[in-house]
Amino acid sequence: MQQLGGEESLVPQPRGSLPKAGAIGLAIMVMTAILVLEPESFFRHVAAAILILTVGPSLHGVFLLIEECLHHATTRYRGGRLGQMVTACVGVYTLLGVGLAALLFGLTEPQPWRDQWSMVVLACGLYPLLRTLGVLGPSEVEVSEICEERKMNVAHGLAWSFHLGYLNLVLPRLEGSIAEFRASHTAGPFETRGSRKLLILLPLNANIAQKLEDEDTNIRFYDNLPNTEIDRAGVRGRVYKHSVYSLLDENRQAHHCVVEYATPLLTLYKMSQESSAGFGERDRREQVLLFYRTLQDILDRSLECRNRYRLILLNDEHEDDPHFLSKAILKNLDQQEKEEFYVLPVNPQPEVDHPLIPPATIRIDDMHQIEPMSSVPSLMISHDMPHTLREPDILSPYGGTGLRR
Repeated sequence: MQQLGGEESLVPQPRGSLPKAGAIGLAIMVMTAILVLEPESFFRHVAAAILILTVGPSLHGVFLLIEECLHHATTRYRGGRLGQMVTACVGVYTLLGVGLAALLFGLTEPQPWRDQWSMVVLACGLYPLLRTLGVLGPSEVEVSEICEERKMNVAHGLAWSFHLGYLNLVLPRLEGSIAEFRASHTAGPFETRGSRKLLILLPLNANIAQKLEDEDTNIRFYDNLPNTEIDRAGVRGRVYKHSVYSLLDENRQAHHCVVEYATPLLTLYKMSQESSAGFGERDRREQVLLFYRTLQDILDRSLECRNRYRLILLNDEHEDDPHFLSKAILKNLDQQEKEEFYVLPVNPQPEVDHPLIPPATIRIDDMHQIEPMSSVPSLMISHDMPHTLREPDILSPYGGTGLRR
């Protein structure tokens, strides 16, 4: 994965398992304390606690199931599949918890539990109410984690659409377009290897200009690459186009590259401007970062797109610099040139004739004195016939041949 310096630290990483580890540790501590203090009633307490915590969610799931059966069976479940509706409304793990509580009750001796049963009944009545009012609802972090794990964010859909509907089509043809472009231009653009990739800009504020030269005076439109025509979704010869820009560095030297913004960010920006979308500025920034992370993961696994692109995340905190955009692109080009390396060709070594020495008489010291070691790597090829690792057979005093040991 490419590194972008300070901007890379802005990208949120997938959430870890610290809350799960904390919950498991707390449960072990509490259960150990109860087991030490009241060993004779340990299973009864555990069974009552599990029952209180699971019966309420089960009843809430029953209410959800009634709603689905009455109003959404046909439209959401393709004709009212009861099994699918049950698993969607009542969690499988919740039902397993109820079953575990019943099993623990069966293993313990029956005793009068009036207070505990009253707590179970009270929990069954209050849990659906508190859940409906949002008191026991999931937090924003939990909702965000669920959406990220199940790929339910807006950014996930936009990233996959951008890849399958655009990048996966044009990136494999980009090298040929650049070669055709260089053949038709005598000025000699694309001198560096890194500039032959598609540079995709992703500003954090998702505010995309229609022309790059409007954002930075050091950026100038140079020309367009040859059109790429692909039959797509019933459209014959749908045209895909890339633009070549000339960037001036501090020494006023021009550098050419293919640059464009990630167009799905326009969708995020427009959504944040529509009140009916329920998409604020904070949500937009989070989705831009998730879009970057998801798109990077997708492209890293794509053999068709590998080494043909660069994602440049632009931090909007540097908007005061009038040449921030050109500096960010040139910095990325410099980074690409440093990452690229060239292997020098190895000069053929002159052959040195050595006197033919029987293999059995060659000593290790003589082998080191034949030719000094060279620091330049070379491939040594021997034209001699292969020899056995064993010494020659000798005549046995008892007749026949034997091996010298």
